[in-house]
Amino acid sequence: MYNNCIVILYDNIITVLKGMNIMKKIRWGILGTGSIATIFAKALKSMEDCTLAAVASRNDIRAKEFADKFEIAKSYGDYKKLAEDPDIDVVYVAVPHTEHKKMARLCMRNKKAVLCEKPFTINSRDTEEIINMAKEHKVFLMEAMWSKFLPANLRVKEWIKEGKIGKVLHIKASFGFRLEYDPTHRLYNPSLGGGALLDVGVYPISYTTFLLDKAPDKIISSALIGASNVDEQNVIVFQYNDSLFANLSSAIAAEIGDDALIVGDKGIIRVNKFWMANSAKLYDNNNKCIEEYKEPFKANGYEYEAAEVNRCLREGLLESPLNPLQDTLSNMKLMDEIRSSWGLVYPQEYEDN
Repeated sequence: MYNNCIVILYDNIITVLKGMNIMKKIRWGILGTGSIATIFAKALKSMEDCTLAAVASRNDIRAKEFADKFEIAKSYGDYKKLAEDPDIDVVYVAVPHTEHKKMARLCMRNKKAVLCEKPFTINSRDTEEIINMAKEHKVFLMEAMWSKFLPANLRVKEWIKEGKIGKVLHIKASFGFRLEYDPTHRLYNPSLGGGALLDVGVYPISYTTFLLDKAPDKIISSALIGASNVDEQNVIVFQYNDSLFANLSSAIAAEIGDDALIVGDKGIIRVNKFWMANSAKLYDNNNKCIEEYKEPFKANGYEYEAAEVNRCLREGLLESPLNPLQDTLSNMKLMDEIRSSWGLVYPQEYEDN
């Protein structure tokens, strides 16, 4: 209920400010011109309380093409120039995993708020470093875990907190697809933080800790490490001391689906495509659907995390109460522990040591 109240309050504030013609638009910049940047740009262009003011790429031509496509006033063939632009309030970091820390640091040194794509960094040490830098420079910072802000997932969390399914006993969530093996592709390239865990495994992990508001007491996991030395498939079990299990899996080499099941002693919640959910169903123990929630996206779903960033900036917050930095760090530590049990180390981690 708290999360819904936040959304409703935010919408009401926006309506009032628009009516009074005093709402200053938040000015966004995007670092990167890939597929995720394109999706986010579409979301921003659908919103009335902010503007997409600049984009940057390593290539002038690509930046200009992106800017033309989305009618963006400024384009840069240099990330540094966007970070230094005084007319930008917040930057969305949409470059490959291994560049997240560097780009976030660049933006924060220039006093820019940052929304950084998941995974936040490749390990908890790097995550802690940029969190500390955000605190030092007193700038807003948030991981772009958009699933947490989707109305359907907020409703699922409400159902759990309201006891609609009783005591949670088991969570099952998976996210995986089959991508033909190509050692040059970023997902099969360890130098780019490739593998299932960081790219898609972060979703079921984050979803579980988001719903339960706690980390597991024990982790059991196994992975298939492929020829290019990344995890092509993995299975992870979170065990909690209060008789609760979470069965989580991810893959880049096998089509394993992307649904979630939350089982309680009084009922079950089913969420199709939990990472991009716009609906959820609540069942009793007789498999009868007793409640269903549907909320079509206003754009493509990414507008909800953008709206949270806009809200936080207007209120002078340095992090989101709905997606706090401590949660991001905790989840990254879980993934470090999981990778350690597999003996999986990325090349740059050897270099850092």
